[in-house]
Amino acid sequence: MEVPRLERKLVAILAADIAAYSRHMERNEVATLTRLSAHRLLTDASIERYRGRITGTAGDSVLAEFASVVDAVDCAVEIQRVIEASSRETPPEDQLLFRIGVNVGDVMIKDNDIFGDGVNVAARLESLADPGGICVSRGVRDHLRKHSTFVFEDLGEQSVKNIAQAIRAFRVHFDGRERTQSEADDGASPLAAVAETESSADDGLSTEVELAFWESVKESKDGSEFDAYLDRYPNGAFTELAVTRREALANAESLDPDATASTVTVELAFWASVKDSSSAAELTAYLDRFPNGSFVALAQSRLDALSKPDPKPEANTAPAPETLTVELAFWDSVKDSDNPATLEAYLVQYPEGSFATLANVRLAELASGPIKA
Repeated sequence: MEVPRLERKLVAILAADIAAYSRHMERNEVATLTRLSAHRLLTDASIERYRGRITGTAGDSVLAEFASVVDAVDCAVEIQRVIEASSRETPPEDQLLFRIGVNVGDVMIKDNDIFGDGVNVAARLESLADPGGICVSRGVRDHLRKHSTFVFEDLGEQSVKNIAQAIRAFRVHFDGRERTQSEADDGASPLAAVAETESSADDGLSTEVELAFWESVKESKDGSEFDAYLDRYPNGAFTELAVTRREALANAESLDPDATASTVTVELAFWASVKDSSSAAELTAYLDRFPNGSFVALAQSRLDALSKPDPKPEANTAPAPETLTVELAFWDSVKDSDNPATLEAYLVQYPEGSFATLANVRLAELASGPIKA
């Protein structure tokens, strides 16, 4: 019998727990549970106000899902503010402070509980947050980049427990202003006021959101920007383009940093002078000069072909007459260059060549300043 496919959906996940909860319980169980119960009344009310759904509670932890990334972050900020306000009369050593992580990802649903990597990442982000603080994923930051009044501090790639791939984490900086009661009653927030289009599941996952996401990363020189898009929209309208640009950036980063424009110019001139040569020495010289060059495989292949014995050797075969022709072609390609590297390439290849003296003279002229006509 075929197992029915689990329901899946894309949501924003909020994970919260109390910092140093075990230590507080060890010191005073009754007082700690009393404060936790009071905190839960506040957190549950905030989650409901921002249209979230609590999917799990265990001890001091809370797990909730939101249809909107904006609502999830706004809710996290409100929780931290109201907990801070309610704890002002409590001695610092007895204060119960939440750490909160927010992620956006695909989750599985079973018996109204949510499971999957999206939930696990949210929990790991929560462990990276400071007491009283909020930590979010790259996807969350990218969603809010254009219309957030908060500041996101990049914590870089973080290796966390039981997650194979490093997580790009961001710390949320928000002011300490406590909400007014009218703001709390109607759910108004700095983010919600400018992002009403993300207040429902349909709007939050709309084509407009994907377009905005792509617009924010399409010109990026950072491959991880395209990774974020692909994680968020694996089958999106710009998936193929994102993959192409990410690979192009990866290839560019893998180039030898010494491969400057002048080096490339020299290699091209060198290869042009030896590519049609039947001299093993010419090809060996290229391989010695450019062991990681662009034409190494081709040069080695031609060198191997030259090393094979001729099945029909001819007696009294004279040396190949092309040596001077190759040198002339080489010199013709560098003689008018203002790049010393190309002239040096000629001298390396032909230290006793017909134009060696002229090459040295021209190098001296280039070293002394602009050449006069």
